[in-house]
Amino acid sequence: MGDDSEWMKLPIDQKCEHKLWKARLNGYEEALKLFQKIDDEKSPEWSKYLGLIKKFVTDSNAVAQLKGLEAALAYVENAHVAGKTTGEVASGVVNKVFNQPKARAKELGLDICLMYIEIEKGEAVQEELLKGLDNKNPKIIVACIETLRKALSEFGSKIISLKPIIKVLPKLFESREKAVRDEAKLLAVEIYRWIRDALRPPLQNINSVQLKELEEEWVKVSSAAPKQTRFLRSQQELKAKFEQQQAVGGDADGGGDDEEEAVPQVDAYELLEAVEILSKLPKDFYEKIEAKKWQERKEALEAVELLVKNPKLESGDYADLVKVLKKVVGKDTNVMLVALAAKCLTGLAAGLRKKFGQYAGHVVPTILEKFKEKKPQVVQALQEAIDAIFLTTTLQNISEDVLAVMDNKNPTIKQQTSLFIARSFRHCTPSTLPKSLLKPFCAALLKHINDSAPEVRDAGFEALGTALKVAGEKAVNPFLADVDKLKLDRIKECAEKVELVYGKKTGGAAEKKEGKPIIGKTPALSGTGGDKETKDAATKPGPLKKVPAVKPGGPPKKGKPAAAAGMGGAGAKGKKGPETKEIFESELSIEVCEEKAAAVLPASCIQQLDSGNWKERLACMEEFQKAVELMERSEMPCQALVRMLAKKPGWKETNFQVMQMKLHIVALIAQKGNFSKTSAQVVMDGLVDKVGDVKCGSNAKEAMTAIAEACQLPWTAEQVVAMAFSQKNPKNQSETLNWLSNAIKEFGFSGLNVKAFISNVKTALAATNPAVRTSAITLLGVMYLYVGPPLRMFFEDEKPALLSQIDAEFEKMQGQTAPAPTRGISRHSGGGGDDGEEEEQEDVGNDVVDLLPRTDIGDKITAELVSKIGDKNWKIRKEGLDEVTSIINDAKFIQPNIGELPAALKSRLNDSNKILVQQTLSILQQLATAMGPNIKQHVKNLGIPVITVLGDSKNNVRAAALATVNAWAEQTGMKEWLEGEDLSEELKKENPFLRQELLGWLAEKLPTLRSVPSDLLLCVPHLYSCLEDRNGDVRKKAQDALPFFMMHLGFEKMAKATGKLKPTSKDQVLAMLEKAKANMPAKPAAPAKASSRVVGGAAPAKFQPASALAEDSGSNTMESKPDPKKAKAGGASSKAKGVQGKKVLSKPNLKEDDDKSGPIFIIVPNGKEQRMRDERGLKVLKWNFTTPRDEYIEQLKTQMSSCVAKWLQDEMFHADFQHHNKALAVMIEHLESEKDGVISCLDLILKWLTLRFFDTNTSVLMKALEYLKLLFNLLSQEEYHLTENEASSFIPYLVLKVGEPKDVIRKDVRAILNRMCLIYPASKMFTFIMEGTKSKNSKQRAECLEELGCLVESYGMNVCQPTPGKALKEMATHIGDRDNTVRNAALNTIVTVYNVHGDQVFKLIGNLSEKDMSMLEERIKRSAKRPSAAPVRQAEEKPQRTQNISANASMLRKGPAEDMSSKLKIMYRTYRIQNRNMGSHSETTHTVPREFQLDLDEIENDNGTVRCEMPALVQHKLDDIFEPVLIPEPKIRAVSPHFDDMHSNTASTINFVISQVASGDINTSIQALAQIDEVLRQEDKAEAMSGHIDQFLIATFMQLRLIYNTHMADEKLDKDEIVKLYSCIIGSMISLFQIESLAREASTGVLKDLMHGLITLMLDSRVEDLEEGEQVIRSVNLLVVKVLEKSDQTNILSALLVLLQDSLLATASSPKFSELVMKCLWRMVRLLPETINSINLDRILLDIHIFMKVFPKEKLKQCKSEFPIRTLKTLLHTLCKLKGPKILDHLTMIDNKNESELEAHLCRVMKHSMDQTGSKADKDTEKGASRIEEKASKAKVNDILAEIFKKIGSKENTKEGLAELYEYKKKYSDADIEPFLKNSSQFFQSYVERGLRLIETEREGKGRIAASTGISPQMEGTCVPASTHTVSSSIGNTNGEEVGPSVYLERLKILRQRCGLDNAKQEDRPPLTSLLSKPAVPTVASSTDMLHSKLSQLRESREQYQHLDLDSNQTHSSGIGTTLASPSSAAANIDDLKKRLERIKSSRK
Repeated sequence: MGDDSEWMKLPIDQKCEHKLWKARLNGYEEALKLFQKIDDEKSPEWSKYLGLIKKFVTDSNAVAQLKGLEAALAYVENAHVAGKTTGEVASGVVNKVFNQPKARAKELGLDICLMYIEIEKGEAVQEELLKGLDNKNPKIIVACIETLRKALSEFGSKIISLKPIIKVLPKLFESREKAVRDEAKLLAVEIYRWIRDALRPPLQNINSVQLKELEEEWVKVSSAAPKQTRFLRSQQELKAKFEQQQAVGGDADGGGDDEEEAVPQVDAYELLEAVEILSKLPKDFYEKIEAKKWQERKEALEAVELLVKNPKLESGDYADLVKVLKKVVGKDTNVMLVALAAKCLTGLAAGLRKKFGQYAGHVVPTILEKFKEKKPQVVQALQEAIDAIFLTTTLQNISEDVLAVMDNKNPTIKQQTSLFIARSFRHCTPSTLPKSLLKPFCAALLKHINDSAPEVRDAGFEALGTALKVAGEKAVNPFLADVDKLKLDRIKECAEKVELVYGKKTGGAAEKKEGKPIIGKTPALSGTGGDKETKDAATKPGPLKKVPAVKPGGPPKKGKPAAAAGMGGAGAKGKKGPETKEIFESELSIEVCEEKAAAVLPASCIQQLDSGNWKERLACMEEFQKAVELMERSEMPCQALVRMLAKKPGWKETNFQVMQMKLHIVALIAQKGNFSKTSAQVVMDGLVDKVGDVKCGSNAKEAMTAIAEACQLPWTAEQVVAMAFSQKNPKNQSETLNWLSNAIKEFGFSGLNVKAFISNVKTALAATNPAVRTSAITLLGVMYLYVGPPLRMFFEDEKPALLSQIDAEFEKMQGQTAPAPTRGISRHSGGGGDDGEEEEQEDVGNDVVDLLPRTDIGDKITAELVSKIGDKNWKIRKEGLDEVTSIINDAKFIQPNIGELPAALKSRLNDSNKILVQQTLSILQQLATAMGPNIKQHVKNLGIPVITVLGDSKNNVRAAALATVNAWAEQTGMKEWLEGEDLSEELKKENPFLRQELLGWLAEKLPTLRSVPSDLLLCVPHLYSCLEDRNGDVRKKAQDALPFFMMHLGFEKMAKATGKLKPTSKDQVLAMLEKAKANMPAKPAAPAKASSRVVGGAAPAKFQPASALAEDSGSNTMESKPDPKKAKAGGASSKAKGVQGKKVLSKPNLKEDDDKSGPIFIIVPNGKEQRMRDERGLKVLKWNFTTPRDEYIEQLKTQMSSCVAKWLQDEMFHADFQHHNKALAVMIEHLESEKDGVISCLDLILKWLTLRFFDTNTSVLMKALEYLKLLFNLLSQEEYHLTENEASSFIPYLVLKVGEPKDVIRKDVRAILNRMCLIYPASKMFTFIMEGTKSKNSKQRAECLEELGCLVESYGMNVCQPTPGKALKEMATHIGDRDNTVRNAALNTIVTVYNVHGDQVFKLIGNLSEKDMSMLEERIKRSAKRPSAAPVRQAEEKPQRTQNISANASMLRKGPAEDMSSKLKIMYRTYRIQNRNMGSHSETTHTVPREFQLDLDEIENDNGTVRCEMPALVQHKLDDIFEPVLIPEPKIRAVSPHFDDMHSNTASTINFVISQVASGDINTSIQALAQIDEVLRQEDKAEAMSGHIDQFLIATFMQLRLIYNTHMADEKLDKDEIVKLYSCIIGSMISLFQIESLAREASTGVLKDLMHGLITLMLDSRVEDLEEGEQVIRSVNLLVVKVLEKSDQTNILSALLVLLQDSLLATASSPKFSELVMKCLWRMVRLLPETINSINLDRILLDIHIFMKVFPKEKLKQCKSEFPIRTLKTLLHTLCKLKGPKILDHLTMIDNKNESELEAHLCRVMKHSMDQTGSKADKDTEKGASRIEEKASKAKVNDILAEIFKKIGSKENTKEGLAELYEYKKKYSDADIEPFLKNSSQFFQSYVERGLRLIETEREGKGRIAASTGISPQMEGTCVPASTHTVSSSIGNTNGEEVGPSVYLERLKILRQRCGLDNAKQEDRPPLTSLLSKPAVPTVASSTDMLHSKLSQLRESREQYQHLDLDSNQTHSSGIGTTLASPSSAAANIDDLKKRLERIKSSRK
């Protein structure tokens, strides 16, 4: 127990992690108690366990795990922070709990998952569960499915998203495990419960039996809608409601409406994958569809029909297809095809849904007109088509087209159109069927119900009935006022039958929803909805004078409206709606009138009416007035009374008092009685006559106003104005207009007929009387308030003087809001009228525009005009556009039919000529104004393309586009723009201009909207990518728009959308969302209804604060139909105010807080790479200028905005230099603390500093240089390497400053240049400084020359670019400079070079003028530095700039990472050239850096006497040479474990790691290989290696060589290390060659060397002796097979051929080597049938040709083994067999074919195979006897061979058999034993081959091998160490007898030239070719040659020779094969050297 007590004392969280399970169990138990105790969900205690919960659920001990799960469940339930653990815990549950045998564990796991869902982490859990479905363990799959099912059944389909689950369902049904299938079935049933039939399409392809079973299960599912039974934390109120319901008794419908939306309807369409069909259309579709033969047209259509059967189609440009189909429907004579085309359109519309909307307008009229067809199948197809199309658009969009067809003469068209309208209405809701739409449709349908054809009438009734059902009686009744009772009943009857799509419950609930006025049907109904209505009426504030009891018993004959409620009595014939004001009564005869009047007026009054005495008449009027005042409304006979008043003298009354009284009584009657238009007509004339009267005018106006109130202003006004202008009295005319102006203000503009007035106003404007003109202008002013700017268009042709007056009047009205109407509504709107009222008001603004006379310009848009607009010549295009402009200008207002114009204009929006683009934009702007709201239907096909133009690079074009979009949006409202995917598609484009403009526009428009389409959500992902855009403006605009998106979509939805972002992005975006949440403006309120019903009835709207008006004027509904109360003009200005108001609120917080605390450089991942890519791709300007232009500065600013703190950027780009100093000070201060930031923005910092170099201010310059010094120090400490981009955009400008007049600055610049060499190759610096010597500034020239001298002194001649010769010539030109300092500098530099390089300088300089030459010589003499002294000094003084190949110099200066690769290349070339030199016995070469040169003669003769001079040599401890070389450990910083943290630049990182693969230090190499292997194993990362394959392989086989030559020979090295290294190498290579795409990148040369290395390794006997050696060799074998199979087949074949050729040439290479190469070739031959098509035969044949040239047939036959010739023949034979005669076409790469032995051979083989198809054995096609012999003895041969193979097969005689076979094969070298081997096992084949080889080696004796080991690695150390390390050449030409060295001399010559060494001395040698006249070997392409192409890189790295320790030991050994040396006089051969070295060594002892 003792140890128990140990852990008992630990705190709980430590127990939970204890290694003893008991301790953990105890920990979990206590944790569980603790979790249940903690009350506060935010307690800090929870955080302690954040990292542990995963361990709770994945505990390895089953007992502990159970407890852990319980504790975890408690944690998830109670902890606030639990959400953070979702991913890992859910993953743990899936992988470690669901596979447990205990049911309890699974249950708990399931509960934990569900609990996570409850705490709002459903998505993460679902993701893990779906991953679990891919697990191999069926238990886990079953548990995951079960969990998903449980989650779905409890939380419902709103929370568990079904789409991903349904995607994987079919796969689950295919599972082999029954348990999985059963569970999947249960899940499918559960899903079916929620989405019903939407599940069918995705599952249609599963096994029919399973489908049947499912169907059976589905039938059993109860039809009640499923309910959510478990709720999220955020749904607690729903939960409460649900529980309450359950308590009451669980009545499912208890929740009424609220619960109704609990289940979202899933659309099967959403669950389907979209199919792309446009590309699958038959190629000749468009020709066929136009064909003359109907069969061909039918074929074309059938093809389309098949394609559109796909239920969901990919969006695309279907315009052409739709156009063609429309043409078939409209024009084709064959009705079958019409039906077929209609079906295709149905399919398209159904598959594209909303995306088809843009084509709907084109197709609808054609289909409707085609209804004239009688054939039922055509009609049905057309009906289906138009119904499908209707669903893709809105009724609003197609209403114009439909209404146009309604007047067609053809009854079937009328009937079908009405039926279509009826069907369409069913899909509508009251909101999508507003009055503005109902009005025109009802008017048209009313004509139909009066049509002569019965079917038309029926269809009309059905349509009206549907409208009544959808919109409710209240909305429809006003339009049915004139319909008689019978027809009205018929309409209502139809309404009863209608089934709506949006299934509304009939009866009470529907009434409740619709708010239809029900009273008036019969009081019986009032139980359900009626009471509610009356209550509503009472509760709503509004101008209700009282809510009277409804009197059903009112006088039936004239159904007059009850005083306020507007719901007439029982006899009101159902016509009573809010506007039922028209009371028609028949005209009564004067007798009847007198009778009626007598009943209500005192008798005396009637008698005195026409009395001659005015006083009596006056008294009579007074009585009349009293009587009228006392009369009840229902008893007042209005018509009788007014007729009495009109009785003689009537309106000709002369006494003004009587007249005034009379007019007042008319007003009273109109106000108090049910006054009809008939009555009004009696008095109207008289009133107009008196309007102008001075005394009675005001009374006349009052009476007119009262009549207007009774009979509606529009009618009254029309009558009045017409009467006024039919008489001549100007006073009356002007007063009538004045009255009208006033009346409009009081009544509002609703319903007025603008057209009618305008003609009268025009008459008035032309009047001679100025008063009339003034009144007319005033009236126009008032109208302008309501109609807005369009009004002016009617008067544009007036005289300029008049026009200016009108404009002045309009100007006055500008900015005023139309007053709220105060009359004309109170009496009639009453209780039920509220909503209707608002609607009514809403469409006035539009009505105004609708009233304008519109011209149809369709016929003017001719085909000719359209083709003009699309012409090739821009001038003609311009003409076309000009014509369009003038057409629109002439028409002013146009109808929406504009023919083909949209398509033509759309294509002009991307015109290459920007002027035309702008012109098109202005036309579109005009079009919007001219077409008005009808432009809506063109938004998708014309509006969206305008948005695309916002991405234009030109400012003015963007501005024009924005103006156009705004003009359109003003007409259409925003809904059309935001619907569908178009806007999100635009935002997706990565165009910074487009993004910032579009986001700016949305930020301006969104805040004004009350609601938006849900499609706005599609823009969110793109908005997020804008938040992280490279462009600062885009980011800023995106941040500004964020709050407005959030205001409509809500924070939750926005936050949810971040789920798909990368983790880093997600955090940033969420932070921005939080910030935006704080600034989120409130949604604009609904337009204030109160303004029309301010409490207190007629009180005007002045109580309403102006701000409120301004606020809501911007907040009209989505459709933004301007509210009449604040119509256009006012609306516009106040809208702006509203928006600004909001913006101001949210601005301060949006602005980045100006604190300066954060980092100054923001690290943008891959920012620098992206900038470089942009510059390379010319997306941005290249940083290259003589003086910086503004656009460079702007560009830099933009690039910096994303990664430099805003405040710092402001300082950096300030106009004042002091701010620059400040910025530099800050940058210096932050340099150390923000290293990574500085490096990530280095390119930008350097660019900014170059700008500072152009400033004139010295203080800034000094500060900048100070910063640079610190910066470069930092970079060299960080071992950073400048990229090319950074260097080229900075160094040239720095070099300019070398020429500064101030000494101190020059000194600084030189210091910086010096430091830069530590982070950028000196050889590249050299080029930049060389450029600087061409400057006009002499100081700069001099300084640059001096700097060049320093470079050469420090880094040797290798820095000279492009070659030392050229560089020196360039420098030498300055010796003749006219400036003394420059001359001196040039001379000094060349002297420096002389000191390093000796006399060769003169040769390199070439010809100098005598004067210059003498100066130079003089200077050299003076300097008198003997060449020998310099190097020693260098060696001592400048260790860090050591000479090129000093062996032990550690890597003090690393080349840039990119150059790591070039180091390899140098190493590679070094060993290559050594081998070549040896191969051709080239002389020892002489320019070993002088430190290492040994004067052998001196030393030899010395015999140790002159000891004093020895130290010079002792420095170099020659003994070391004879030790096995210990490769010095390069000081490389350990490779960082992650590929990416060393440099953000992946490529350079990879280069760096690869360079370490070839490292001499085994551990470094292993580490590097492991990293590369890690990358190769991850599919997503492996791509990064692309482009580095050759480099990697070179590094690897160099490492192989290093092991072979150095490590294996090193006694001290632990051989296990070597095996480890081998296995790493082989492992990573196998990984590489498994990835075919990468394997194919390996080039021929590299593959050749690789195979060489691998085969050498297989043959290395030393490896076999190692413990694991066998294993290594086996894996090499595997690797070789992989290489053969996966590499590019051409490259590997070519490589093998070249390798074979080399191995045969080299006597040193063992026969086994060649044999293995041939085996590889055979394997390739076996693969040929599969790979033949991927092979570049031309190249292979060229290689074979070269081979045959090197080895003519005769020579091959001399080979000891006949394998080579057979291999070659087999290869050729196979190629011929596979390719046939075509093979002869592949000899293109061979220069002189006719000389080629290959061609002849191929011809023979071909001929032979023709002659003798089938003879298999005949492989050799030579014409010699062998062939005849073979033919003759074929049968015999077969027998002999059969016999031999029998022997080999038997145990006893096997050896004998092999010996016989060997003999036989020797005798008949061409005998074919293949057939015998072919049928045997692989083992037997290899056994035979091995046996034959053994015999061969025995017979041949070992002598041959021994003879050839002159310089063969096999000697393991018998000869002098120097040769042990000499690599046996990859080409292996180690003996010169076989190969003409001229080839190598030639090659050496080329190499020397490239490296700037002269070939002068070559003439001294005897031409070797004469000595060895063997045929020359054509050069073999190898990786060396490939590397030459990258020579420039090699040279840069030559300064870093110190890293090349690999072959440096050779350098010591008396310079055998030192790189690129110039040949000296022929030295003694190698053996001689060895002997001399031996002698020296012994004499030293």
